[in-house]
Amino acid sequence: MDSIKDLEWRYAVKKFNSEKILPEEKIERLKQAFNLTATSYGLQPITLAVIHNKKIQNQLVEHSYKQQQVVQASHVLVICIQNEINESYINRYFEQVKKVRGTSQDILDPFKNALMADFSKKEIHEIEQWSKNQAYLALGNLLTICALEKIDSCPMEGFVPSSYDDILNLKEKGLTSVLVLPVGYRADDDMFSGFKKVRKNIEESIIEIN
Repeated sequence: MDSIKDLEWRYAVKKFNSEKILPEEKIERLKQAFNLTATSYGLQPITLAVIHNKKIQNQLVEHSYKQQQVVQASHVLVICIQNEINESYINRYFEQVKKVRGTSQDILDPFKNALMADFSKKEIHEIEQWSKNQAYLALGNLLTICALEKIDSCPMEGFVPSSYDDILNLKEKGLTSVLVLPVGYRADDDMFSGFKKVRKNIEESIIEIN
């Protein structure tokens, strides 16, 4: 496996082959990768909605600035953030830590209390921005896994979150959509698949500090 060649193979697909469907094991790998994404404090303020329904995908096109990849794709992944990070949410995280690791409450409480105090001082927009930062971490992770698994993808910010939230009933789940990632297989006639990547020279993008 050559991970650099895999990353060079990846591009933002402009046209998917709507006849080709990703096998379930590929989708499961993406789900696992999403769940394993590193997040600040380990709080995972993000949720992944996995859509595999052409009727719904077709509805979403109108709210994606007519980008046809949304309906052409095998699946559409929508990265969402929690609308509220409160004491209850933080408590649930520490209960999970205790369950998985068997860490004593005496060790967990100082960190838990510090997090609760910190988040209680944050404005709503600050928590939202912090959560969005975690969503972008997840997107980067998914894009890399897609490349390694030879899954084609197209990361999208160009959509109307409020419309997605309504169509997917995200509000009632306490979620807000942030990023969209159609996945599947590129169409044979997608001319963009043959384009060379345009990037800075590595000497421009990397600084060596010894």
